[in-house]
Amino acid sequence: MGEVEEDAEEGGVPASSSSPNPSPPSSRPRLTVLPLIALIFYDVSGGPFGIEDSVRTGGGPLLSLLGFLILPLLWSLPEALITAELTAAFPSNGGYVLWIHAAFSSPFLAFQEGFLKWISGTLDNALYPVLFLDYLRHSLPFFSIPLVRSPTLLLITAGLTYLNYRGLHLVGMSAIALTAFSLSPFLVLTLLAAPRIKPSRWLAINPSRIDLRGYFNSMFWNLNYWDKASTLAGEVENPSRAFPKAIFGAVVLVVLSYLVPLLAGTGALDTSTSAEWTDGYFAQVGMAIGGNWLRWWIQAAAAMSNMGLFEAEMSADSFQLLGMSEMGMLPAIFASRSKYGTPTFSILCSATGVVILSCMSFQEIIEFLNFLYALGMLLEFAAFVKLRIKKPDLHRPYKIPVGTLGAVIICMPPTILLVLVMCLASARTFIVSGSVLVFGTLLYFAIEYMKNWKWICFIPAPVPSERDFESLPRQNQEVADEASASLLPDRSSVKGES
Repeated sequence: MGEVEEDAEEGGVPASSSSPNPSPPSSRPRLTVLPLIALIFYDVSGGPFGIEDSVRTGGGPLLSLLGFLILPLLWSLPEALITAELTAAFPSNGGYVLWIHAAFSSPFLAFQEGFLKWISGTLDNALYPVLFLDYLRHSLPFFSIPLVRSPTLLLITAGLTYLNYRGLHLVGMSAIALTAFSLSPFLVLTLLAAPRIKPSRWLAINPSRIDLRGYFNSMFWNLNYWDKASTLAGEVENPSRAFPKAIFGAVVLVVLSYLVPLLAGTGALDTSTSAEWTDGYFAQVGMAIGGNWLRWWIQAAAAMSNMGLFEAEMSADSFQLLGMSEMGMLPAIFASRSKYGTPTFSILCSATGVVILSCMSFQEIIEFLNFLYALGMLLEFAAFVKLRIKKPDLHRPYKIPVGTLGAVIICMPPTILLVLVMCLASARTFIVSGSVLVFGTLLYFAIEYMKNWKWICFIPAPVPSERDFESLPRQNQEVADEASASLLPDRSSVKGES
């Protein structure tokens, strides 16, 4: 897949208050490969819950199956490869925000990337408490009552936010357990469905029922966010080695978790009425194949999966804000840590956004977040190519084994898909996204104004500039990530909370 260079020091940059260390202090447990795989799995997928709509909007199983066979190659793999290379080169909280500034030397573009991705991520996270109750209400109808549903949503959001506050290591270990539980009923479903599968059912398609906008939005939503965990790189044990391994492990897990249950369900049951395949329909598939006990198991797994999705997204969003604060883009309070090592104010900010945005409908959220995410990804692909041209000698512990032309070719299929998804968006989505861009621009200049007048405390370290890219001689290299570490500001002025 690529080239991995050996680290000169197993632990990366040594921890020091005066060192531009992208890693957290050694007193806090750091993420290793397995919890990182689980978190990336939940950043992207969380299991086959939500892919049912691809059967309905695709007019049958054929387009859905082809989509999950082809799009991972055209979209997921390129994004995963690029994320692995850039995260290994820049192992810092902030992830893609740092990539954009490193490539274009533009604090403005880097801030817009961070703002777009944070809004997109918060929109995405607003779905999961709602979906949690949507799966349960099929068996517990009282969750449909507004007087019960609204306070329950607040309690779920508060409880999951508290778990994030208690530590990223706890979130990572919880993600491993949730992954095992969420996928276990589909292993049983596949085994029970195997004798009943008729391959001819996989070829069913009704062109009159195809909804291209809904189909591409569904596919895109289920296969994006590979770059999200890059914002946690500073909390990972030896990120330059761990991230490429975790990314590729997650790619395999995500693709299998989609294709295997979809092949089992559509092959074992008649899908001539594909309109039934909407969010949550796998529970009905489980009942038809295994009985009521399997339906309950799938519903419970779906509910728990949404908890994992919320936790992973919340972690990525909050540590992104922490990273932006450490780069001097946001006030210093966003970088303050609790005694558990978590960014308290950033978590509260993300949780507040989730509560505010959870009143929107499912389809509105999907389309809005896809459009905003697509804008951010276009910037990331441009940054990847620009860094290959601008800094060919940048230390890359993992490198995709292609040259500049190959880098451009890798970016072409996902870029075409991004443009297609954006072109299929409604006029309302264009208006909302345009408003977000305008607000992000005004927010950037407002923050810069407050920084210049010293109205709010910022970390006294500039965003990395062009001179920070000076390469160190490879033979005198003392740390694994010197080229990227030199981009990081001194964090010694930021003190955690007691």
